[in-house]
Amino acid sequence: MPGTKIRIRRELLEYLMELAREFYPNEFAGFLRERDGVFEEVLIAPAGHFGRTSAFFNTWMLPLDESIKGTVHSHPDNVLIPSPADRWFFSKFGGFHLILGYPFGLGDFAAYDSDGNPVEVEIVP
Repeated sequence: MPGTKIRIRRELLEYLMELAREFYPNEFAGFLRERDGVFEEVLIAPAGHFGRTSAFFNTWMLPLDESIKGTVHSHPDNVLIPSPADRWFFSKFGGFHLILGYPFGLGDFAAYDSDGNPVEVEIVP
């Protein structure tokens, strides 16, 4: 998808970084809701296990919600490249995926499509 870009509210990105700092040194994971082409909300993975090297959760516990268009998870080691497990998950869930890296500042993230290709991010007010 050349030229693909996602849009995310600055307030949401700031909140996601705050969550990543709170979960540190463990990973956290969530699902991103999109409204009018902009990611605006996060749902934290229900009944999740958030460890130092992975996060596990049951997607069957998610609400049937067509506004969920992406995922987010943190990498406490600041490696912003998706792991093989990340790429597998991206391909199964679809949409767009954010990886947040330590120290979880506003520039410490990368975004990918469902094939694991990098995508541009526009932060909107």
